[in-house]
Amino acid sequence: MQSAPFLPVNNSVPKLMRDVLLALIPGTAVYVALFGPGVLINLLLCIGGCLAFEALSLRLRGLAMRPSLGDFSAVLTGALLALSLPPLAPWWIAITGAGFAIFLGKQVYGGLGLNPFNPAMVGYVALLISFPLPMSTWPEMGMDLSWASQWQAVFGSAASVAPDQISGATALDHLRTELSLQRTVPEIKGDAVMGKLAGIGTEWVALAYFAGGVFLLWRRRIGWQIPLGLMLGMGLFSTLFWASNPDRFASPMFHLFAGATMLGAFFIATDPVSACTTPRGRLLFGFGVGAITWIIRTWGGYPDGLAFAVLLMNLCAPTIDEYTQPRVYGHGRRPDPP
Repeated sequence: MQSAPFLPVNNSVPKLMRDVLLALIPGTAVYVALFGPGVLINLLLCIGGCLAFEALSLRLRGLAMRPSLGDFSAVLTGALLALSLPPLAPWWIAITGAGFAIFLGKQVYGGLGLNPFNPAMVGYVALLISFPLPMSTWPEMGMDLSWASQWQAVFGSAASVAPDQISGATALDHLRTELSLQRTVPEIKGDAVMGKLAGIGTEWVALAYFAGGVFLLWRRRIGWQIPLGLMLGMGLFSTLFWASNPDRFASPMFHLFAGATMLGAFFIATDPVSACTTPRGRLLFGFGVGAITWIIRTWGGYPDGLAFAVLLMNLCAPTIDEYTQPRVYGHGRRPDPP
């Protein structure tokens, strides 16, 4: 005899993780095409580091390695961390971030399903706070894309690479710096680092991540509420301030396609463990991530605040779920207490 449900459930953690990794391919391919194989080097280092630290953690805890290493969760954590790092960051940045992500973001709480924070963002924020200089050194468009030069930049001496090729600023960082110099947004949009929507090159990466996110929605691997809520939160605040003063505030399209917005909306904030689970809760969670990201970008101490926004909303997720539980079918609403 078999108990209900009798329909086969065609879903599992490995299948979910594999689909998310598959959806990352378009964005990763565009990223590599524009910024070179340094992105692939980061991927190899971060994924390998996450698997190694996962195995070490399981060994120290006396647990079987095969189930946890085979569910692809450590691989996905490494991939998301790698795609958040500067392409030419030193090799030890990737390894250190992998250790932070697995040890502090996942295993210290008991492993997959028990972590209250997104592991990849724990690793990224720990790196950003601990090593601000290498974490803010981004390559410029038109740099040398050969394996030899980028391998030397990651594993060799930074002095061997031309400084103007590794010290570029992202569109968000450039906008922030130039606004502090009393330039207006229309003037800044004409600079070389700026593209039609956001930063030159990175806007195409964002569009590719958007395409991958549509694939995840089509496969029903993620819900639509968090991506929509994130875009609404960011779009609402950016539209209001841009409409009131377009010389001091960037347009909503800039914020939606700059930085890690699309990667965060479809791949990071939608983490099924650390995000909200109720339908209304997901909308509120995504809205909070988008709003906090825009606030940090506008007035905070970092050019892009998506990682901080995700971790802050991870703290709020249990409370949001508690107060957004859907009504159980067949039951009325509970009466207000006297």
